[in-house]
Amino acid sequence: MSRLSQRFADLKAQNRAALVVFTSAGDPSILTSQAILNGLPAAGADIIELGMPFTDAMADGPAIQQASKRALEAGMTLAGVLGMVETFRKQDAKTPIVLMGYYNPVYIYGPERFAKDAAKAGVDGMIIVDLPPEEADELLVPLSRSGIDFIFLTAPTTDEARLPVVLTKASGFVYYVSITGITGTVSASEEAIENAVRRIRRFTPLPVAVGFGIRTPEQAAAVARHADAAVVGSAVVEKVARGDAALVHAFVAELAKGVRTARQ
Repeated sequence: MSRLSQRFADLKAQNRAALVVFTSAGDPSILTSQAILNGLPAAGADIIELGMPFTDAMADGPAIQQASKRALEAGMTLAGVLGMVETFRKQDAKTPIVLMGYYNPVYIYGPERFAKDAAKAGVDGMIIVDLPPEEADELLVPLSRSGIDFIFLTAPTTDEARLPVVLTKASGFVYYVSITGITGTVSASEEAIENAVRRIRRFTPLPVAVGFGIRTPEQAAAVARHADAAVVGSAVVEKVARGDAALVHAFVAELAKGVRTARQ
C-alpha cells in the first residue's frame, strides 16, 4: 500500500479527514523552507503538498506567485525540490509528499528521468495543474511505473460528462478546486462543498480533497465534515513569507485542531 493510500485508510479508521498543507519549496530561503517542511508533520499536517516554483504560475494568486518568486530568487531548482524531499525522508518515512506545480520544468527535466528521481527521493504523488488527462500520458506512464500517483483537479465547472474523463486516469486522491479563479481569493460555502463532494463520489472511490479559499481553522473544519481532506495553501504561504518556521507550525497546529475536531 502506498503512503497516500495508507494515510487515508488510517484516517478513515479514525473517522476524520486529512489536513493537507501546501508550502513552496525554497520559500523564503532554502534553509528556512527545509525547517518548515521538516516540522509540518509534528505540527499536524497529514499530507504535504510541496510546490515546485515556476515563473508563470497562472493558476495561483498573489501569495503563491510571490512565494515562487522568492524561492527562485533563493536559488531553488527542480533538482533542489527533490533534494528537499530526500532530506525530509531521512527523518520521516510515513508522511506522504505530493509535488504540485506546472509541467514546463518537468518537461525540461525529462519525464522519464524525473519520475525515477522523484521516486528515489521519496515523492508519493504529483499534481500538474496545466496538464489535462488527454495530454498526461507522457508523464503519467513513467510516474505509474515508478509508483507515484497522478492526482487530477476537478472544479465547479467540471460537468458530469467531463468528470469520468478526468477521473479515469486519476490515482491517490481527487483534488476538488472549490472555486473558479485563482488561489487564495474567495471561499465556497459549506453547502456547495458538500454537494460537490457527493457528486464526485458518484464517479470514483478515491478520496476527495478540497482546496482553494480555505484560510481559517473554522473553514478547514467545515470542509473536513464532508471531504476526505482539507487543503490549505495561500494562508500558510502568507505565514511562510515572514520567515519564521515556528509561526508557520503554530498556524498549522490551529488548522489541524479544526480538522481533527470537525466530526466530533
